[in-house]
Amino acid sequence: MNAEKKLYRFGVVGCGSIGPTHGAAIAQIPQEAELVAVADVNSERARNMAQKFGVKKIHGEFAELLADKDIDVVCICTPSGMHADMAIRAMEAGKHVVVEKPMEITLEACDRMIAAEAKTGRKLTVISQHRFDAATQLVKEAIDSGNLGKIIIADAYVKWWRTQEYYDSGDWRGTWSLDGGGSLMNQGVHTVDVLQYLVGGVNKLWGQTRTGAHTDIEVEDIAVAACDFACGAVGSITATTAAYKGFPVRIDIYGTEGSAVIEGDRLKSMMLKNGQTYTTEEAAAHAVSVAQGGTASVKDQAAGRQASAKQGSTWGDSHRAQIQDFLKAVRTGGKPLIDGRAARKPVEIILGIYKSQKTGQPVVLGQK
Repeated sequence: MNAEKKLYRFGVVGCGSIGPTHGAAIAQIPQEAELVAVADVNSERARNMAQKFGVKKIHGEFAELLADKDIDVVCICTPSGMHADMAIRAMEAGKHVVVEKPMEITLEACDRMIAAEAKTGRKLTVISQHRFDAATQLVKEAIDSGNLGKIIIADAYVKWWRTQEYYDSGDWRGTWSLDGGGSLMNQGVHTVDVLQYLVGGVNKLWGQTRTGAHTDIEVEDIAVAACDFACGAVGSITATTAAYKGFPVRIDIYGTEGSAVIEGDRLKSMMLKNGQTYTTEEAAAHAVSVAQGGTASVKDQAAGRQASAKQGSTWGDSHRAQIQDFLKAVRTGGKPLIDGRAARKPVEIILGIYKSQKTGQPVVLGQK
């Protein structure tokens, strides 16, 4: 593909709940991307999405989408257990690929995707859009710069509520074969990824899972794990879809020089021993400055902070940011923030928790 090309043409396969989010993210960057086609085995879903985004091409079969020479990038928004086969076929057809979370439901499938990425030379990213949230960016910078000191405790909580009707709404939901898991693999994977990204990965874990509040599902709706992190910290992961009526996602990071709390994907607080404190608005302003190439400290961005506070953020902004990061890698031949190898890590952690539940033993990650 020509590195000078500015406008990349997208096709989305899977027009259900998350497909339109990809469409909206693409629509936010008309100078870089254009949605030109959609595909879904459900013709009504495909027509509805096409009408919403003014798309003329509707494909009933995935093979038709792959054969479409007008498409440069394919967004795969199908059930999790279908991701590998579809992504590999797309890369072999010469398309770059954006895959919804999780990357896949087995490490073998993840590894096949990584191998296809290397063999075809196509770019692959897996959606973990919360790495691009303003709060995540600011806390990551504080950790990497040493401002929080040595990280000693790191916890993640996903305490959501899903009705039985949610699981009954699709025959793939709540199954091992296509969903790959429950409150961890489906709902918790984003938060697991952000946590391990912030602290540098997990070395060892011990997990427990249960199905406590829902019926007629194969997978867990409650999961907890104790973690030994690569940075030397200890902590925990909790994920459930049984916490009525649902609570914001939360990540707590505690270091020897300060603490940071992300709640509901926003910075709730960050306090350092040296007296510095950071607010939600400062995190947003900092993200704007970084995106614009600025280097000023967060505390010096009063004007940007006020603008960001008024502007706020909406669902899909972080999807847009990740797609832009991906397109930059496509144009330059570089690596997106979340390539195949990065996206494999949260899947390995989640599968490790499942393995620990089955064996009753701690699991060391990174072992074949």
